[in-house]
Amino acid sequence: MLARTADSLYWMGRYIERADFVARILEATLRLAAIPTRGDGNADAVWASCLASAAEAGAIPRPYTERAVREHLAFSPDNGSSIACCLTRARTNARSVRTALTVELWEAVNGAWNGLAEQGRPTRRDDFARFLEWVKTVTLSVEGATSRTMLRNDGYCFLRLGAAVERADNTARLLDVKYHLLLPEGERVGGQLDYFQWTTLLREVSALTAYRWVYRDNVKPWLVADLLVLNRQMPRSLASCQSSIVRYLDRLAEDYGRRGAAQRIAADRMRAFEGAGIDDIFQSGLHEYIQEFLAENHRLGRAITDQYLS
Repeated sequence: MLARTADSLYWMGRYIERADFVARILEATLRLAAIPTRGDGNADAVWASCLASAAEAGAIPRPYTERAVREHLAFSPDNGSSIACCLTRARTNARSVRTALTVELWEAVNGAWNGLAEQGRPTRRDDFARFLEWVKTVTLSVEGATSRTMLRNDGYCFLRLGAAVERADNTARLLDVKYHLLLPEGERVGGQLDYFQWTTLLREVSALTAYRWVYRDNVKPWLVADLLVLNRQMPRSLASCQSSIVRYLDRLAEDYGRRGAAQRIAADRMRAFEGAGIDDIFQSGLHEYIQEFLAENHRLGRAITDQYLS
């Protein structure tokens, strides 16, 4: 496969995953912003955490208002990670490799892009919430078309590899923002607001039911972290994403008859999950652990680009 074809498939996977993630953090932030807390700066802090989760901290001037953050993360043409830009770039990449896609997958991506114009720019909160639900539906449609219609060849591997790298990055940022930034001063750790925030985080990644199945306990920060970091049965966990990355890179190594830096970095990171315990991670610092993970994920992305996409 030509490098430019692999690059388009890889980034198509990443942009679809990113659009879904941004919709989820906006949806969760709408819930959090509606909860009364101590202090006058809560609204600013909540929307600041939304920007931080999307790796857009400081991208717009303070004070952070709901309207400004919604516009920036959902529709701004100047933000390459806004929902509108992600769906547009995914479609552009898909169009450039149209013959490598099934009819069903192309129609799902093209339909998502066409739907943007039909959705417009909703201003009322209820309408905006319905827009976010639409985004989640169309990205799920793309993932379903990929899973159900694509040959399990190198094109499929590049698509799924991009989605797995993006998903790992998103889950790590989300967990870090909740643990490190979100609880306002004066609010008790383990209190009602803290509980609601952790529950919202689980809803955001469609993991609340999974949490109850696995732990059969009230929502507790260290158990949420265990689920989203180490539990390989949870599709959005760091360990599960890393396992997928290793699997797709190994498949590509078999297809092309050569292993390289990307496979070595991915395998080293997978070994780091072997025998890891959430107590040890908390003791050494969850924030520091996640920052290191994000740096390694970025290094892996560069290695994939150097090895296959350039």
